[in-house]
Amino acid sequence: MREIFSGMPWWVKWVAVPVIALVVFGGLIASVVGFVIGLLFKLLIFVALVGGLIYIVRKFMAGSSSRSDW
Repeated sequence: MREIFSGMPWWVKWVAVPVIALVVFGGLIASVVGFVIGLLFKLLIFVALVGGLIYIVRKFMAGSSSRSDW
């Protein structure tokens, strides 16, 4: 591979090849990035909901009964 690119100008290695790779694999890259971002967003919502539930339950339990029941 190194021998193939050794005679090429710099713009072929650093501009043309990445552009061709983005054109060919652009849809795949976009779908993978979209999936990862969607997964992180769902994970963030899950953590926020679980944290809110724990906060509400602790606040309710502290107000309705004493801590000596534990």
